[in-house]
Amino acid sequence: MKAADLQVTIAGVTFANPVLTASGTSGTGEELARMFSLKRLGGFVTKSISVKPRSGHPPPRVAETTAGMLNCIGLQNVGLDRFIGEKLDRLRRAGTRVIVNIVGRDVDDYVTVAQRLESEPGIDFLELNLSCPNVKEGLDNGADPRWVMRCVAGVRKVTRLPLMAKLTPNTNDIAALAHAAADGGADAISAINTLVGMVIDVQTRHPRLSNVTGGLSGPAIKPIALACVYKIAQAVKIPLIGIGGIQSGADAVEFLLAGASAVQVGTATFREPTACLQIIKELRGYLREHKIPRVTDLIGALELP
Repeated sequence: MKAADLQVTIAGVTFANPVLTASGTSGTGEELARMFSLKRLGGFVTKSISVKPRSGHPPPRVAETTAGMLNCIGLQNVGLDRFIGEKLDRLRRAGTRVIVNIVGRDVDDYVTVAQRLESEPGIDFLELNLSCPNVKEGLDNGADPRWVMRCVAGVRKVTRLPLMAKLTPNTNDIAALAHAAADGGADAISAINTLVGMVIDVQTRHPRLSNVTGGLSGPAIKPIALACVYKIAQAVKIPLIGIGGIQSGADAVEFLLAGASAVQVGTATFREPTACLQIIKELRGYLREHKIPRVTDLIGALELP
């Protein structure tokens, strides 16, 4: 049987396969590039980039949990100038699709970053981090559909690059956030970001994170993420990238069946840096086993009882 076609096209951008890294879990690519060629990925999503450098929260910033992990990194990054001057060129030459995740304290910050990146070659997508549960402004704003639409619309005015809006699950109506992003001009949705969680050291009676709470990721959140993806896929017509606890090819297939066009893998890479490659291999094997010629045949193909 001919090898299955793994290509997916999102907002006019064709990806070699539907497996991308998730923002914040692989920095700007240096570490993973030491282990394998990034061109084997469908795409690479950078950690969040802000106008000015951010030092993030003090340690401890990561805590292991049952079936996952908590983090309160606090959007630590080198800032826009250093990202463009020191990081972007290497990513351009990596041979994979480049998605730059951007973040800001307010809409003006997002607009400033997007406007600067608009003139930089080699960027395929901007992902707007509209939801970060370990900085106050990210959580409060990202759960407000009016702010989501205003932010996406502001960025849309200053760039022709495709826009992906990354949504928070810390809301009682994620479909409303998806509608707001689409109405603001987003070309795609990525979901979900981490959920708010907490771990306490019972010996010291102190929180295990310096920020007290942090973002929960990993297999523990996969059922929630899958339900959110399904809800969003029913609510809006723009493409969707699924995120949350993906560790295997079978996990990726679930998200595709629920309506995602691609997936992002994050926490799994902390345990195994080549996790994305294994997921691609297993996804290819699933298609071969089930005699499915194209991975796109799985998108939204959930069969309801």
